[in-house]
Amino acid sequence: MSETPPALAPVERPQRFHFEWVLRSILRPRSTYPKLVEQPADTWRTPLLVLTLTALLVVLVAGPLRREAALSAPAELPPDFQYYSPEQQEQFLQAQQATSSNTFVYLFPALGALARVWGGWLIAGALLHLAVTLLGGRATMRTMMNLVAWAGLPFAVRSAVRGVYMLASNRLILAPGLSGLAVSDGGTLDLIRVNLLESLDLYFIWHLLLLVAAVRSAGSPGIGKAWTSVLLTQVVALALEIGPAVLIAKLSGLTVIRPFLF
Repeated sequence: MSETPPALAPVERPQRFHFEWVLRSILRPRSTYPKLVEQPADTWRTPLLVLTLTALLVVLVAGPLRREAALSAPAELPPDFQYYSPEQQEQFLQAQQATSSNTFVYLFPALGALARVWGGWLIAGALLHLAVTLLGGRATMRTMMNLVAWAGLPFAVRSAVRGVYMLASNRLILAPGLSGLAVSDGGTLDLIRVNLLESLDLYFIWHLLLLVAAVRSAGSPGIGKAWTSVLLTQVVALALEIGPAVLIAKLSGLTVIRPFLF
């Protein structure tokens, strides 16, 4: 008589989202990040989803305010506008009016927000893993990408605060961060200073502290090297973001207003 083989236990699928870690990761990172390091699966989906939703929320809230500002702003005519043909004048005025369309008010800002969230995560994660490895760390690429995503949640808080502010005040945020302290006359150094100050606020400092906690949880060789790897990564990441923005501003002759950095 043959024995019936025991039934196999059902294989549990790893949980895809961990919203229960959101508050814990930003309020108690020292006790939460080691648990994230022990996770065998990717956990970056949850923080990136939160960052994406809050960034798009800011775009939706700011959209009507952008449209109102574009419609109420006087048209800036070129010096020789009176010598344009009627067809050229009409084309120019139509191009001015296009800035209040859904493409400029919602689509382009939304694409920019998504690029900052996802592109910023990929760049920062890859650079930080490289820096930690060169300084003697032992974190895997998967672990570092997970931790960098969770360390970016202060920017979700910043987006939420900005959205609430714009809803309550019915005003756009024209000088984010510390950029209100700088005045730009269009020079290269002034543009770099304004764009850099836009990135500096309490949420950025909060993000740095979480990155250091993440690096140490992932097997950092020491607190000094953890800070070194984080600061080097942020300097390179800011240069990669500010450089193209300043170049575009110089080529177009416009002052750059970068809304809401990742």
